[in-house]
Amino acid sequence: MNNSQTTLKIPVVAAGDAVRQEQWEELRSLFPIYIALAKHLELEIPFPPERRNLPAKASNELFSQVAGWVNSMDQRVLVHQLRQLLQTTTLNASESGLRALILRHLRKPAKTAVDRDKIDFLLVQYFVLSAPPKIYHKQIELQDAAVVMQPVLGEIDSTPLAWCEPLEKMIEALRSFRSVRDLLKTDFIVQGRKVKETAGGMFYDPSALIAFIRFNFLLRRTLIELMHSDLIAIRNGLGQLESGGVRFLDCISIGMTANESMGRLKQAAEEWKQPFQKEYTERTVSQAFEKLLGLRSLVEGALEKVAAKQAVKPAAVTVPAPAAKAPAKGKVAQLESPKPAAGKAAGSSVAVSTEIPTGLDFETCMEQIWEQLIAAPPTRGRSMTTIRLGAARVLLSSWEVSAFVTEDGPSAEDLRRAVVARALVAASIESTRETGNATNLDRALAVARMEVTRLLEQVDVAKQAKDTEAAVNMGISAKRLVSAIDEAEKL
Repeated sequence: MNNSQTTLKIPVVAAGDAVRQEQWEELRSLFPIYIALAKHLELEIPFPPERRNLPAKASNELFSQVAGWVNSMDQRVLVHQLRQLLQTTTLNASESGLRALILRHLRKPAKTAVDRDKIDFLLVQYFVLSAPPKIYHKQIELQDAAVVMQPVLGEIDSTPLAWCEPLEKMIEALRSFRSVRDLLKTDFIVQGRKVKETAGGMFYDPSALIAFIRFNFLLRRTLIELMHSDLIAIRNGLGQLESGGVRFLDCISIGMTANESMGRLKQAAEEWKQPFQKEYTERTVSQAFEKLLGLRSLVEGALEKVAAKQAVKPAAVTVPAPAAKAPAKGKVAQLESPKPAAGKAAGSSVAVSTEIPTGLDFETCMEQIWEQLIAAPPTRGRSMTTIRLGAARVLLSSWEVSAFVTEDGPSAEDLRRAVVARALVAASIESTRETGNATNLDRALAVARMEVTRLLEQVDVAKQAKDTEAAVNMGISAKRLVSAIDEAEKL
């Protein structure tokens, strides 16, 4: 590998009043960020409040003061401090500020490992800020990253670099992960850092930078999606424990006390939404997520104990009722309502047809899923539920089940449609493998692509409404539908 320094096509600083004014404009863009950093780190600021609104033009003395102070701040600020500030303040919404900060560090003739890590972080922050919403839920390609980063890096050749191949292999593996534990079994953060360190100066090749931007973003997105899935399961479980009369939980095994209240645990779950405020290393990531998974295991264990106690109580005598029917379109079924079918003992299974409908009738498939969920309600504490359509088995998350059986509204309707589309694709894949006839698969893919677009539009609506939980849930469901489409397209 050639580790020689690669120079980006960034404007070279030259002498002259015009260039000096351009430098001043950049300093003015950066100045609020450095002021905020100094306040955050409780560092002395050599500019009183009345002098912090920099003028459009600067005297030689003011120019030298500001430039010198910003240079000194570069030496003092570490990447995790920069990360914390940008991820927790509105400064992260400044495209011009982020661009100026990136270009400032890229222009340095001699870059340290700290400079490299800052550039690495700032570039993915810029990507997150500038990428269109719909790109958040697709399998991002190098060309997508090149287009978004063009204002900073210029025109970029998105042809994959051979020495970046380890990143591509890790990205491919991310697609198969279904839990945070899957990710913790890897050493992807260490592997990614190793690729950066062995690259030397080639790290700054624009084609390499977009490869790292893509890898960093997809790794971060996967972490967040998997984490939110666990947090939703924890919050739901804590709510069920409270309803069952449980007030405290022994959490010594995860470094908490033996009598943690439900309220404190809910608060702890909220705090996990920002788990990497101080450091972002393999150790801190592993510790944060191991604790998260530990809490989920404790909650699910407590739910099992509550369920076991309820199971040994004398069962109430009930009068057999007709088998539950799927509700009409748009109606919501209650989990508590299903009763055993007439003539059958309580607890016996209810036969539900799983034959794939002829001609891929969307509404009939939705009715079949509804029937299965009503006939066999998910047990308390379970985060995933399996339904069958044809020869396919499809896993539904708790929020997807809720969209069928306990909730209604626009987002629930969109989730139901996405689940049906995913089930149809899965069933058609099995049918195609068995018969070799891809007619049903082509129809299912057409439906699925339409539903992905619909769901992604609703994700944007939820984000604009600040409904984070709905946006995350629908985003994960959209990703699963996209994965089903990707699998079908390989046949």
